[in-house]
Amino acid sequence: MSKHTVKTPRKDPPKNINLRIKPQARLLIDRACAITDKTVTEFVLDAVCREAEDVLLDRRVFSLNEKAYQAFVTALDAPTQGNPKLKELLRRKPIWER
Repeated sequence: MSKHTVKTPRKDPPKNINLRIKPQARLLIDRACAITDKTVTEFVLDAVCREAEDVLLDRRVFSLNEKAYQAFVTALDAPTQGNPKLKELLRRKPIWER
């Protein structure tokens, strides 16, 4: 009986991000890593992903009080108004097509 090992290729191999940081920043990160028992990679990746999620959520979710929400809905439901300058702009041929 022969032995076969099957290796499953990774679909998306990890990518590197290289950073240049000042010594004071590195010391701060190292101290935080020691306290949290994380590697620098784990610590930095957690912090960066958390910040990225916050940035993306800030662009998708927003809270309004009842009055502001009603004003927002009213504005969305209102019929559009003509904008001659916008119509003219959209009729023009783009510079890259001239």
